[in-house]
Amino acid sequence: MFFKNFKVWETELAGRKLTLETGKMAGLANASIMARYGETAVLCNVTASAKPREGIDFFPLSVDFEEKMYSVGRIPGSFQRRESRPSEKAILASRCIDRPIRPLFPKDLRNDCSVVATVMSVDPDCSPEITAMIGVSAAIAISDIPWDGPISGVNVGLVDGEIVINPTLEQRAKSDLVLTVASTGDLVAMIEAGGNEIDDDTMFNAIMAGHEENKKIVQFINGIVEEVGKPKFAYESSNPDPEIMAEIEAFCIEDVKKALDTDDKNVRDERLLPIYEAVHERFDERFEDNTEKLDEIMYLVQKHVVRDWLKNEHKRVDGRGIDEIRPLNAEIDLLPRVHGCGMFTRGQTQVLSIATLGGIRDAQALDGIDEQTEKRYIHHYNFPSYSVGETKPSRGPGRREIGHGALAEKALVPVLPSVEEFPYTIRVVSEVLSSNGSTSQGSICGSTLALMAAGVPIKAPVAGISCGLITGDEGVYGDFMTMVDIQGLEDFYGDMDFKVAGTKKGITAIQMDLKVHGLTPEIIKEAFAKTHKARNYILDEIMLPVIAEPRKELSKYAPKMMTVAINPDKIGDVIGKGGKIIQQLQVDYDVKIEIEEDGNVFVSGQDTDKCKAAIEMVRLIASDPEIGAFYNGVVTRLMNFGAFVEIAPGKEGLVHISRLDVKRTEKVEDVVNVGDSVIVKCIGITDEGKIDLSRRDALIELEGMKAENEIDDLPRKKGGNRPPRRNNRKKD
Repeated sequence: MFFKNFKVWETELAGRKLTLETGKMAGLANASIMARYGETAVLCNVTASAKPREGIDFFPLSVDFEEKMYSVGRIPGSFQRRESRPSEKAILASRCIDRPIRPLFPKDLRNDCSVVATVMSVDPDCSPEITAMIGVSAAIAISDIPWDGPISGVNVGLVDGEIVINPTLEQRAKSDLVLTVASTGDLVAMIEAGGNEIDDDTMFNAIMAGHEENKKIVQFINGIVEEVGKPKFAYESSNPDPEIMAEIEAFCIEDVKKALDTDDKNVRDERLLPIYEAVHERFDERFEDNTEKLDEIMYLVQKHVVRDWLKNEHKRVDGRGIDEIRPLNAEIDLLPRVHGCGMFTRGQTQVLSIATLGGIRDAQALDGIDEQTEKRYIHHYNFPSYSVGETKPSRGPGRREIGHGALAEKALVPVLPSVEEFPYTIRVVSEVLSSNGSTSQGSICGSTLALMAAGVPIKAPVAGISCGLITGDEGVYGDFMTMVDIQGLEDFYGDMDFKVAGTKKGITAIQMDLKVHGLTPEIIKEAFAKTHKARNYILDEIMLPVIAEPRKELSKYAPKMMTVAINPDKIGDVIGKGGKIIQQLQVDYDVKIEIEEDGNVFVSGQDTDKCKAAIEMVRLIASDPEIGAFYNGVVTRLMNFGAFVEIAPGKEGLVHISRLDVKRTEKVEDVVNVGDSVIVKCIGITDEGKIDLSRRDALIELEGMKAENEIDDLPRKKGGNRPPRRNNRKKD
């Protein structure tokens, strides 16, 4: 056999076959796994550099989830017809894989490590993201790269009240929960969730169900490691010399404690600066071979102080109680011309969110490997350098910004009105003005304020809060403590950032970031209880007193959107030959008209009355003429035998000369001319669809009305679906 090292392992996951292969492809990588789940196939490769990268104080890991359009039998929609920068969903998938695997690498490893998951075939019922996560885990586990895995991941749905592992495409369409759970053999390593106001107990049970399934796959991967796993390579530790560490800590720890003991980030940074200078002045010459380690030692000293205060003294750097939330403030209407805005401030974290309403055609088109082709709610999160007091040019959103924006978007989607209820595309931009932790949750609160101020009829307001964690030394989980509303320093030196967003009824989004191997069920339950209480406090005491419910009216600067449903067979009548009718309607009424394939017609414009008139005209065009109905029509052609009258764009009928007037008519021109606006009654429709009209019958039945001034008061249906009167035309 040509591929002598080729091996295949099979198991079952949620009733579908899961296969892991190695030894056939990408033989020069440290390890390669082709993961197959159903008909989904993802090639997972991991590589690491032979030597550590010089001059860095972090582990240089990169994770890329590559969507290939050939995997779903499509050609990319870009100009060059090839994949370019990763889509937002690919970035989010990369982050989902990164978060559970990163804490399992040695903290003192500085060798570059690259993880690439290339999606080569997609079965809609078998998630490529989950397939990639399992394949990546297996590849790192069998490689020679030091790692404390493996992990596994599954999706969890809630279909008709039942928890479902890795739901199919059909099940996902009606699921109330979109949950991804990653686990080691013992602990929950990552949670990412979006849900339709899921209560805490149901969410916890879903997480545990995913965790139990993950344990089986971890055991499966461990069997593969026993068979083909490589010995882990030795590496040069980046940890500072213990003796140097002890001497520097003894020199500066009391000063560090004084510097950190404040609720003002700017004051803290100012106090720390001379301590750094003193440490370098004292130790640079003595430890000239380790000067680059001095800043890292200072980081470790601060980390020790913060964690010791929290764990042993229950003291927070800003003096708050363990479950006390920072000072909060909410405001709306700070910007006069936008459609809606809200600013949410939590301590020194401040986020300004702005809502913009647009037409249905403004929905974002998606060119990816899943079934979703567009989205009508878009949330963008911006994190400029000035928000943390730094100077750095703007280069567009990074993965963190995209991830935080997606989290806030996920949190609000469950409470948004349907397109039938509110026919708008909605974009919210959250500008982080100042950052000292929990900006993503601030953007959720700010977005809720902005949407309600804009008049978007959301079902319930949403708030977000984070919960932190301090475990014992070496990740001892029996000795842990949690704290609510973590600020930047507690996030930086702590073990967890457990973000939960939701309404008073239930959870709409979760994102969990860890620096330890995972969480026990007890930690998850405690985090849910604390965030639930804090979330309700923010809603009741801070946000709702500012704006209790969505405004009933939109901003005068927002487009007015109206909708009508027509028979799809009549779409061509509304559009007209070469788009002539719809284009003329948009000019006449100063509106924008968008028509969906299902017959839904959306009309938008700045003037409500013009939008209503355009809707009526669309309804008229799409309706078949009714015998007995009156119409305000326009004369288009004159013949010896009568006049043709347009009762709606594209709909023309004949008024015979004998029915032009109540008295005898010798010549058509004696009564009407081209361009005249006339009242007519539909008296018949032939089998060929030709419309017979009568002005005579209309005048007799409407005798006593002042033709010039009261035409517009004609009732609809029995009679009067009619085009607008034009000023340059003669009128009855």
